[in-house]
Parts: sequence; structure tokens; C-alpha cells
Amino acid sequence: MARRVSCRPVSVRLLSVLLVVALAPVAGAAGDPLTPWLQARVREHIAFFASPPPATTDAPATAGMSSLWRERPAGYTGLPRFTPPTSLAPLIRAVEAGVVNITTVGPGAVAGAVKRSTGSGFVLTPDGLVVTNNHVVANAQGPAVYPSGSGVTPGKDGPREVPVQQVSVRLADGREFPADVVGRDASTDVALLRLNGAGLGTLPAVFLGDSDALEVGDWVVAIGNPFGLDHSVAHGMISAKERVLGVGQFDDFIQTDALINPGNSGGPLFNMKGEVIGVNTAIISEGQGIGFAVPINLVKDLLPNLRENGKLERGWLGVVINEDGADATATAPVVKDVYRGSPAAQAHIRPGDRLVAVNGRPIGSYLQLLRKVALLAPGTEAKLTLLRDGGTQEVAVRLVARPAQEATEGLSNRGGSSANDLGLVLRDLTPEVAAPLGYESFLGALVSGVLPRSPAEQAGLRAGDVVMEVNRRRVKDTAGVKAALERGSAGASILLRVQRGDALQYIAIAR
Repeated sequence: MARRVSCRPVSVRLLSVLLVVALAPVAGAAGDPLTPWLQARVREHIAFFASPPPATTDAPATAGMSSLWRERPAGYTGLPRFTPPTSLAPLIRAVEAGVVNITTVGPGAVAGAVKRSTGSGFVLTPDGLVVTNNHVVANAQGPAVYPSGSGVTPGKDGPREVPVQQVSVRLADGREFPADVVGRDASTDVALLRLNGAGLGTLPAVFLGDSDALEVGDWVVAIGNPFGLDHSVAHGMISAKERVLGVGQFDDFIQTDALINPGNSGGPLFNMKGEVIGVNTAIISEGQGIGFAVPINLVKDLLPNLRENGKLERGWLGVVINEDGADATATAPVVKDVYRGSPAAQAHIRPGDRLVAVNGRPIGSYLQLLRKVALLAPGTEAKLTLLRDGGTQEVAVRLVARPAQEATEGLSNRGGSSANDLGLVLRDLTPEVAAPLGYESFLGALVSGVLPRSPAEQAGLRAGDVVMEVNRRRVKDTAGVKAALERGSAGASILLRVQRGDALQYIAIAR
């Protein structure tokens, strides 16, 4: 047991010794020249120990020798608003039940072999939704296999992916459940699972925090299954935010020095409130103590998309952002142009507007705007906050699916044509274009894109159709379509004769 030693009694004993030493020369040799010096030191010590101790309040720093450094005064209580952490055991006991161990079994590289891998995750809802990394469960997915006599047939959209073997999830209390992959996305490395079996409904779900509120230096705890060591705990701090690793447009990682090893993938990164603020996802093999996590706010935006669509269906706003000069990285992105017929145009967003927030979350760059919009599913209504003419406005925008590149070009406000007014993006059937499609050259104009919510889309036109007649007039290329449209009466319906595969049909487009 450690023994506590008080400074005052030791000093008092030292003073007694000094008194003896000081008085000894007086008794023995009054003329000794050392006597006055000793007596003066004794008087200094008596005066020091007779004074009250300094108050334990913050005080200005004192200068060290020759002002080469600064020192805290005696009794300094520490930095304001900073409490050094003691034990993390209460926090870990409160959250560890929601951390799960995930085992996946999938096809191996050799025919007939299987590949087994482990990872981590956390319980999102009491009824059995679990979050993990995409790469943890990707090996358990493969092309659909339909054994003869099984009665199982592909869906209407063609073969779908189904689990080849299995995904199993084990809780901290030892219970184990089979799981299905609800949705996953490789670009963000996030996957959503659903547990199956009895006992669901009261699972220990975690709480999600606000990763935007993190600061460099905040304490964090990682819990997972590194190297198969179940429910291992590591602690550290936030080393950096918005770290770019060069893996894609959703580069926005939290960097931490909490130990993240193989098997930690998909596990939660907790703050000191016991809230998940990141999903552990990556390590740098050459580095020591450098790990990365997907911010939980990004995951929040993605989860409804994965639950509804099974994958990331990217929303589209329809604006061109000014990426020249300071506007690209300044306080908020500035709208340079708005695509015709786009959700932004429908919401009356115009060039010069500065977009400052999406659904109440601030944005400070073009990449942040791109990430927040792309993570929202088509059909989602988003609230945009913008600055215009010195004032702040909020507009509601219903996002649509991002059109193909050629269709996007057709939405440009510059150089629009009558075909684009209908929502058609046309291309000449040159020999190079026609041959792979099995058509004759200049049979008509190929529909290479149909703009969202356009008259052409509402009439049922599709990419791949070939327009052969416009209002009963034969056309052989895009110029012929444009000329025929210009001859038509304004506001009148347009009748197109279209070849779709081997079939010919008439389609009427209402202006």
C-alpha cells in the first residue's frame, strides 16, 4: 500500500535541523563568519512556513530562469473545462451488448471450396437490423443459382444476387442468428443486414450520435472482433476529420488512433456519451495506430436507401456548381447553371444561389453537396437552404434518379432544340452506331436518352428506340427530326413512329 507523505511535517523537521546547526556555532564559536549566514537562512525559512499556502485557483504563469520558459504557479488546478478520463469501464458495460460478431461463408477461389471471414457490426434496431461493412458480407453473395425442380425463377429484372452460403450474427450474450443482406454499397463500404429467428424485438440496439459535432482530440472507443478475439476494446482519440483516401466520391473518413485491426471491420466507434459516431472500415497496413471510420451521419443518409432499394440509388438535383477559383472550396458551393426540367429548376433554384445546407446539415464544398444529395434515394424530398440577394431561403426539392451522361447533356440550357424540349436526346444512326445494334444506317434517329419527368418519358419512350417518322413525315437522322418538329403547330400533340426491337408502333407525345 502506498504511503502518503505530507510536505509540511518534513519541512518542519528540516527547520529543526537548521536551528540546531545555526545555534551550534553560537554556543561554540561566536566569532565564526558562517554564523550570520545560517541565522539569516533560518529567519527566511521561518517566514516562509509561517505564511498561509497559496490559493488553489488559476493564476498567470510565472517566468522560468532568464525567461526561457513558462511554468504553472503552485496550486494550479488545470485547464478549464477539461476532465482527464479515469476508467472507461462504465461506458463499455453500457454499450458492448449492442456490438455483434459476424461470420460469412461464401464461394472460394477454387471450385467447390468455401471462404470464411469474420467481422464486426452493431444492432441498429431492436427488431434485428444490423449495420456492418460491405466487404464483410460481400463474399457471402454470388450469382443466383436455381437448382432443377426447385420452382425458383429469376425476377422480372433478371437474375438477382442471393446468399450462396450464409451470414451468421452472434450477440455478446451468446445468441446466434442467421441473417440476410438487405442492402449494401461498395462505394461507402456499408451494408445493412436483417436477423432471422425467434427472440427478435428486444435486441440491445445502440444509439447513434452526431459525427459532424466531433472535434480533433475527442476520446473514442472501438469495440469489435479483431483476429477473432471477440469483443475486444480499444480506445484513442479523433486524429483528423474528412480524411480523403482516394477511394471515390464518398471519401470522408474519420481518422483515429484507436487500434483497428482485421476483424474490427464494420464495428462501431463510440464517443464518450456511448453513441456510435462511426463505422470502422479501413486500416493502413504500413502504419501503426492509424484507422479510419465512415462518419455515422453519412450512414444515416444511406440507410433508408439501402432498406428500400437494396443498393445505392443516387438522387439527382440538376445543378452545375462553380468549381473555378475560391467558390469551389469557400463557405458554400455557388450554382453556376441549372438543368432544364430538373428538380432544381422545379424548385426555382437559379444561377448565383449559394447552397448552404441540405436537410438542415451545413455544406461547405461541392463534394459535400454531391455526397449528401447522391446518398438520398430518388423520390426523396429534401430541404435546401440557400443564400440569395443577402437573404436566406428554404426550398423543397423532390430528387429524381440521375440520368445518363448523354441525357444530362441534353438538359443544358445552352443550345436547346425542339427535341430536347420534349425530353429526347437523339443520335444519328451512323454505320458505327447502327452495326452493333443490328439496324440499317440512317434508318432514323436513335433515342440515346430520355429526360426525367419529360413529355417523352410520360409518353413511354425509352433509350434504344429509333424514331422513323414525325407527324407522318419520314426522317433519317436527328436533323430530320428537328426539322419535322419545327413544322408542327405549337401546342399540338406530336405523333412518332418508333421501332423498338422488331416491333413498329406509334407513340403520341402531348406538349
